[in-house]
Amino acid sequence: MPSKIQPVAAVASQAPTPRFEAVRSARAFEEIATQIRTELTTGRLKVGSRLPAERALAVQFGVSRNTLREALRSLEHAGLIRLQKGATGGAFISEGSANVIVNSMLDLYHMGSLNPDQLTEARIWLEAVVVREACARATPEDLQALRENMDEAARATEEGDFQRRAQVHLNFHRILARMTGNPIMVIVMDGLLTVLAQFIQTIGAYENTFVLPSRKRFLKHLEEGNTEAAVAEMETSLRRLQRGYLSRVSTAATSAARVAPAARKRVPAAKKAAS
Repeated sequence: MPSKIQPVAAVASQAPTPRFEAVRSARAFEEIATQIRTELTTGRLKVGSRLPAERALAVQFGVSRNTLREALRSLEHAGLIRLQKGATGGAFISEGSANVIVNSMLDLYHMGSLNPDQLTEARIWLEAVVVREACARATPEDLQALRENMDEAARATEEGDFQRRAQVHLNFHRILARMTGNPIMVIVMDGLLTVLAQFIQTIGAYENTFVLPSRKRFLKHLEEGNTEAAVAEMETSLRRLQRGYLSRVSTAATSAARVAPAARKRVPAAKKAAS
């Protein structure tokens, strides 16, 4: 008889006991987090495993409970553990979340480590790979999902809801990423599109009537299995969007530069009035 698949909790309970050592670093919480990551790598901790109670962990690591909590919070933020309150609560190894990668990319964008030109260029490169795989693996259900997305984008355009239209357009690319069947492509695409959505929100949505006709041509190539034509159509559309985005950034920067001198001239007067 085939063996029954055991639930995660049962498997986790059979995992070897994790081995932790007392930490002596000035940044003890970082060393604690490193040790827990190591236990995951060795397999002594698995998804669903429950870490020892807080008091016991603090004793094993030789740190205060406040230091331990700092380490656990950093691991929770990284998506490696989930903290559960209550009588049956504790710290459990989580299944992980792609949101960690998405949020990291957002942080890099907000800190200025990623600029709009790099963002859109990376998107064009990634999209070429995604489209090739989507062409090879497209199912009737996938094609229908793309058609429905295009219909929704058309309705948003007719209603003048450009913010919704921008979101629907981005979802078109998420559908394509899912069509590859590769979760890494889905995660990376989602990260890029999430940052791009922030970028679009900053510069404001604008009229881009060429997108829907381009999508129709793209879908036709996809249905016909014409990979090279589909890739070329997508790249042409994205590069045109890129020029539009960067043009708006340049215009905004020029406007800000013109306003700044006038604002500086008004500062002394404001100071004089205040005095």
